[in-house]
Amino acid sequence: MPPRHTRCLSPFCQFEKGRIYTYIGEVLVSVNPYQELPLYGPEVITQYQGRELYERPPHLYAVANAAYKAMKRRSRDTCIVISGESGAGKTEASKHIMQYIAAVTNPSQRAEVERVKDVLLNSTCVLEAFGNARTNRNHNSSRFGKYMDINFDFKGDPIGGHIHSYLLEKSRVLKQHVGERNFHSFYQMLRGSEEELLQKLHLQRNPAVYTFTRQGAGLNALDSDERSHQAVTQAMRVIGFSPEEVASVYRILAAILHLGNIEFVETKEEGPEKGGLVVAEEVLVDHVAELTATPRDLVLRSLLARTVASGGRELIEKAHSTAEACYARDACAKAVYQRLFEWIVNKINSIMEARGRDPRLHGKDTVIGVLDIYGFEVFPVNSFEQFCINYCNEKLQQLFIQLILKQEQEEYQREGIAWQSIDYFNNAAIVELVERPPRGILAVLDEACSSAGTITDRIFLQTLDTHHRHHPHYSSRQLCPTDKSMEFGRDFRIKHYAGNVTYSVEGFIDKNRDFLFQDFKRLLYNSVDPTLRAMWPDGQQDITEVTKRPLTAGTLFKSSMVALVENLASKEPYYVRCIKPNEEKVAGRLDEGHCRHQVAYLGLLENVRVRRAGFASRQPYSRFLLRYKMTCEYTWPNHLLGSDRAAVSALLEQHGLQGDVAFGHSKLFIRSPQTLVTLEQSRAHLIPIIVLLLQKAWRGTLARRHCRRLRAVYTIMRWFRRHKVRAHLVELQQHFQAARQPPLYGRDLTWPPAPAVLQPFQDTCQALFCRWRARQLVKNIPPSDMAQIKAKVAAMGLLQGLRQDWGCRRAWVRDYLSSATDNPTASGLFAQRLQTLREKDGFGAVLFSSHVRKVNRFLKSRDRALLLTDHHLYKLEPGKQYRVMRAVPLQAVTGVSVTSGKDQLVVLHTRGQDDLVVCLHRTRPELDNRVGELVGVLAAHCQGEGRVLEVRVSDCISLSQRGARRLVSVEVKPEQPVPDFRCSRAGFTLLWPSR
Repeated sequence: MPPRHTRCLSPFCQFEKGRIYTYIGEVLVSVNPYQELPLYGPEVITQYQGRELYERPPHLYAVANAAYKAMKRRSRDTCIVISGESGAGKTEASKHIMQYIAAVTNPSQRAEVERVKDVLLNSTCVLEAFGNARTNRNHNSSRFGKYMDINFDFKGDPIGGHIHSYLLEKSRVLKQHVGERNFHSFYQMLRGSEEELLQKLHLQRNPAVYTFTRQGAGLNALDSDERSHQAVTQAMRVIGFSPEEVASVYRILAAILHLGNIEFVETKEEGPEKGGLVVAEEVLVDHVAELTATPRDLVLRSLLARTVASGGRELIEKAHSTAEACYARDACAKAVYQRLFEWIVNKINSIMEARGRDPRLHGKDTVIGVLDIYGFEVFPVNSFEQFCINYCNEKLQQLFIQLILKQEQEEYQREGIAWQSIDYFNNAAIVELVERPPRGILAVLDEACSSAGTITDRIFLQTLDTHHRHHPHYSSRQLCPTDKSMEFGRDFRIKHYAGNVTYSVEGFIDKNRDFLFQDFKRLLYNSVDPTLRAMWPDGQQDITEVTKRPLTAGTLFKSSMVALVENLASKEPYYVRCIKPNEEKVAGRLDEGHCRHQVAYLGLLENVRVRRAGFASRQPYSRFLLRYKMTCEYTWPNHLLGSDRAAVSALLEQHGLQGDVAFGHSKLFIRSPQTLVTLEQSRAHLIPIIVLLLQKAWRGTLARRHCRRLRAVYTIMRWFRRHKVRAHLVELQQHFQAARQPPLYGRDLTWPPAPAVLQPFQDTCQALFCRWRARQLVKNIPPSDMAQIKAKVAAMGLLQGLRQDWGCRRAWVRDYLSSATDNPTASGLFAQRLQTLREKDGFGAVLFSSHVRKVNRFLKSRDRALLLTDHHLYKLEPGKQYRVMRAVPLQAVTGVSVTSGKDQLVVLHTRGQDDLVVCLHRTRPELDNRVGELVGVLAAHCQGEGRVLEVRVSDCISLSQRGARRLVSVEVKPEQPVPDFRCSRAGFTLLWPSR
């Protein structure tokens, strides 16, 4: 643990050593070093991530981590209130807090969360450009108040956000004090834009050319305007501004600059017509009309006159005087810039808002608020803006007093804790002086704005003097004639908590009315530029329409402050009090008197006394037990003691911490943060063990539930399958009842679709059914026909789908040469030759016989006869009583080749001999298809002998004769009378007649 000296009572004792942070309780005090220090970055963030507030030296990261952990652990909305005078470093502090939150969130790198983080980080750059300016007290002073809500999901990752802006100092657009500048955006655009863009906007790079930027033309911002312009443009692109919207923003800025250069001249006409008011340089009107996308004549008319509606709703155009025209021009410039700034804030909000969040689905969202609002301001001349800013700081100081000082002491008394009250300055009287109706300053100012007749600022001051002449915090020159620091009829003074401030009432009424002629609203609403048009929804109102009086600027600001304070009070606050070490903004210099003044009005001394005598933390007994009961055996999982207070006492005694606490009626008060650290460390050690126990029990419950569901599912599936099987079997039984009836035996029946579980069973049944049906058909076939059936089956297996026609539909005679029908003249001679061969070779059966046309190796074709027995293949000569010309053992026949057509070409391949090429012919009927019969009987015989006959179907058949390879093909010729061969050296061609 770091040494305690880093949390000294004075925030200045370590300043010279570069230690700019210290604690007062949980309040962080920060001194602006006016230089870059090595106190930030990823490595430093790692040191503070997940740590308790007092485990590391004081730092902004520690406060950001404490707020983040409180939000994540307890699901409590938290806020970080950054306060201090202008130039104390509030804006930089808010940047570091945002950087820390962005760095420690979204470890899983979810795209939507990264998008929100990018918008949050880049929004600061854009809002600084359009809402900050250089002042005499701060080179980057926020001229508006900003409160940002960051929404987190249950994982602690940012999922959206919303920015609230308060009281932009729009009068700065018109005029600045000596040594100050207008808003950064004007100078960044002029000095950082490319020449091409400046030409389109009709601008020159020198800010001194323009009335609104002439005062600060020779001054620089904290960073160069050129680099800032590039950074802002990049940030707008990252946030989600479209190129058209960015271009519109720059056109509007340019239009404001041109508007400020417009001057009015009165013309004097002699004769019956009177003089009028004209614009000195009408080219500026052209520029404004072009940049705002509005008609030139309407722009000129709005500058020189205004339209009013009479009681009878008749429209009257009233010309401006020079003073009225200048007022209208300036009011328009202020209003356009204010609307532009509000549009930018709303655009950023619409981009980073939480999308599609449903607490029932995504859990409760939590919020961390970061308040970076203008500090207490005292200028040589303080006007309405400084009055509102200082009123805001009074409200925030009142909240600090209530939460840190008043409520804490009241709680000690309420809980019965021995306590000696500490006096502190309560600024409630100052807040009431400003806001309490009907005599508060804001109420009197609203009454002056709404009264009929001419009410001047001087009359308003007189009314204040009348109402508050006895108020201890109010004075004026009329009430204190001897005080020459105030002027008669102009100044009044309020004794703020931060010191006395003298305000000039000049312009109070006009600024509070914040009046803009309706002509400008209608003009800009009717702009062709959609971005500019969207900024002026009230421009669509008809001029004759009667409306309520708009709320004044003071009333709107008061309402926003009340809402802000209520919002902050509903959250768990963390405070950062910023100190400005010197007025010269010089690094390393500490003005002790100036710092003591800030310590006094910030209430830090009273805070020190309260924290010294008080307690660092307090919790209800029930909540304390809920968080730490697992660290004690007497309280885990639930205690059996008489009360929660007794259980808390037992828990603290077990840890030896009873001496550092006090017991109230309903809460436990803990004096030292180290006690909480000890309890948190003990809890953090036990949480993983408890989580494992809960995970084990829950996983067991889930597994048992899953097992029961699986058993139920399997039971349902089993019974359902049984039902499907029974239903399918019943359907099959009914479907195939007629399957036994001849002659079809169920051939026309279709199988019903089977359930998936029965598909293998049905496949088997279909195979069995096919075998059964085949058996039924085979039983009715005569034994004499079985050989023919087997031969046809063999032929079908070899030729089906390969040859067009193979003669399956006719009866197969086989021995056609013995048939008197096929061989009427020589059947007797063939019978004698057949008997002789049977006696000689002893064959058992004739497989096939037919007349053929053959071609030999000498390229000659002859008529022959083919005899195929179960022992030999014979080639016979019909002209010589069927003399045997060649006998080939059947075992030597290895294959048969046929074509895919209707021709009768057959090539018999033999082993060790020339292949035999024949064409079956002289058939009855003529050209009868007998190739399939020859193939079938030969294949069936080979199957009976247990060997395989190779059958090839090809339109170009390769064969072997005398050791040479030759090709034989078929040519269909309609004029061919009978089949014959045509020979060549390459092979043979069968000329087949077409019938």
